[in-house]
Amino acid sequence: MSDTKKINGKCLCGAVEITANRAGSEVGACHCRSCRRWGGGPFLEVDCGSDIEFSGMDHIAVYNSSDWAERGFCRLCGTHLFYRLKENRQHMIPVGLLDDDADRRFRTQVFIDEKPEYYRFANQTEELTGAELFARFAPPE
Repeated sequence: MSDTKKINGKCLCGAVEITANRAGSEVGACHCRSCRRWGGGPFLEVDCGSDIEFSGMDHIAVYNSSDWAERGFCRLCGTHLFYRLKENRQHMIPVGLLDDDADRRFRTQVFIDEKPEYYRFANQTEELTGAELFARFAPPE
């Protein structure tokens, strides 16, 4: 994870508030089919690690989206709250939920092989296919 700092955020209706104690400064984009179906476009996120707190827990619903991850959303307004890895509880938070946009850098795009042709970001970023992403984070044999 890049340089980190404490940052707050909330859902659209304010029923769920987020405190990420070690939020990264880098923004990533996921172009996988699941993320695009979930949000209607690429998922723009900040890696907030596992040191994260939520208020309004009774308003959070969690969807088991794969063998390795789950997605949270606000039951009241539908705001997407997180993509969370099950094994280490690492949270990717949608960048638009976070209060502080200062010093953010768009750094990485993943599942670039699943990105449709009808859009393209102008930023120069690292680009990984799904296979490259899984190979990078696969446990050593």
